[in-house]
Amino acid sequence: MRMLAAAVLLALSCAASAAQRVDVIDCERAIDVRAGQLLGRTAYVVIDGRIADVLDGGGKDWRQSPAVKALEGWNGDYSHRDLFGMTCMPGWTDLHVHLSGEQNKESYSEGFRLNSADFALRGSVYAERTLLAGFTSVRDLGSADGVAISLRNAINSGWIKGPRIFAAGKSIATTGGHGDPRNGINARLSEALGYPQPQDGVVDSVDEARKAVRQRYKEGADLIKLTATGGVLSYAKSADNAQFTLEEIQSLVHTARDYGFHVAAHAHGAEGMKRAILAGVHTIEHGTYADEQVFLMMKQRGTYLVPTLSAGAYVSEKSKEPGWFPAVVQPKAARVGAQISDTFAKAVKAGVPFAFGTDAGVSQHGQNAREFALMVQAGATPMQALQAATVVPANILGVSNEQGTLEVGKRADIVAVPGNPLDDIRLTEEVGFVMKDGIVYKSSSP
Repeated sequence: MRMLAAAVLLALSCAASAAQRVDVIDCERAIDVRAGQLLGRTAYVVIDGRIADVLDGGGKDWRQSPAVKALEGWNGDYSHRDLFGMTCMPGWTDLHVHLSGEQNKESYSEGFRLNSADFALRGSVYAERTLLAGFTSVRDLGSADGVAISLRNAINSGWIKGPRIFAAGKSIATTGGHGDPRNGINARLSEALGYPQPQDGVVDSVDEARKAVRQRYKEGADLIKLTATGGVLSYAKSADNAQFTLEEIQSLVHTARDYGFHVAAHAHGAEGMKRAILAGVHTIEHGTYADEQVFLMMKQRGTYLVPTLSAGAYVSEKSKEPGWFPAVVQPKAARVGAQISDTFAKAVKAGVPFAFGTDAGVSQHGQNAREFALMVQAGATPMQALQAATVVPANILGVSNEQGTLEVGKRADIVAVPGNPLDDIRLTEEVGFVMKDGIVYKSSSP
C-alpha cells in the first residue's frame, strides 16, 4: 500500500496547487470489502477528491503521511473528522433505480399530465435523497425523454446534488412488451401518437434491435437495458412471458459491445432469462422465476443476479391495498412480489453471483439501504451484502480502478454508519457520514 501511495504522490502534489486542502477521515472501524475483513481504527487521507493514503491505527500522525509531506505549496488548510463509534466503508452503489419517478396511485396517469421537466425536477429531489442515504453511485435502468441522462449531466456539472449516475436512457422493449410506451392506450390515441419506433425503445427485429442500441449511444447513454420478459407494473397481462427472440437479444448485446456498453436484462420468467444469458447479458434484473438450469447458466457464464428485493416487498404489500394498482396489474404484483425473495434465497444457496439493486422508483427513493436487511434475511451474509453494493458493482460497471474499495488513488467515496453493520446489518439504514469525490454531503461529526 505504501508503494502505491508513492506512485501517486506526484499527481497529488500537482493537484494540491488547485485543491490546497487535506481531509482526514478517522474511523473507529473500517471494512475492507475486497478482503472481506473488518479493520480496526483506520484513517483515510483525502486530497483533491482521491484517497491519498490509508493509515492503520488512525490519523493521529496524519501530517507524517508521505502524501501530505509531498504536497508543494500547501497552505495548511485541512479538516480532521473523528468518526468515533462509526464504521467506514466504500460508498454504496445501487445497480437498479429509476430516478425520474416513484410509484404511486397516480402513476398510470402521470404520463398524460406531467411534462419531462416535472419528472426531471422530481428526479433531482430523489437523487439527493439517494446520495444522503449512502449511495454515491447508481445505475438508472430506464427513463423517458433523457431525464436520467440530464440528471447525470447536472450532477456531474455540480448544479444539483446526487449520486454518480450510469444511465441506460430509454429501456428497449418489443411491441406490447414491458416498456412499450403505448401499452394501455386506446386505439384512437395510439394511432394519433404513432407506431413506436426503435428510437422510442420498441423493436421487433434483429435490425431494429441494432438501431435501438445505436440510438441510445446517440442520446448519451452509458449502458443498455432490455426487457426480456413481461413486467409487473406494465399495463399488460403477463409478468413473465419471453418477449424477445434469442437472435434479437444477441443483436442487442453484440451491438452494445461495439459501443462499449454492458447490458442489463429485466427478466421474471425462466425462458426469457435463458435467452438473455445465452446472448451474453451482464446482469439479470429480478430473476423471479429462475430455476436450477438458469442458476447453472449464470454461474457458468458469470452473469450476475440483481434481485431487487425491495421492489418485490413493496409491490407485494401494495397489492393488498384496494385501488393502488389497476386490475390487470394487481394479481401480478401479488404473485411476483412474494416470489422474488424465495428465488434469491435459492440463488444464494446455489452460489449464483449477485449484486445490489432495489428498483427504487418502484420502492421509495432514499430507503435503498433496506435492501441490505432483505438480502441477509434471504441468506446472504452481511459481508456479502456489503460487497454486493461496493466491489461487485464496480466490477460490473467496469470502474474497479476508480471505485468500489477504499484504496489509494481511488475516488474518496466514503460512507459511515454507527456501530458495526456486520453485527447488525440494519445499521446501514442509519447513515451518519457521506463523502463523494472528497466532498462531504452528510456528517454527524464536527
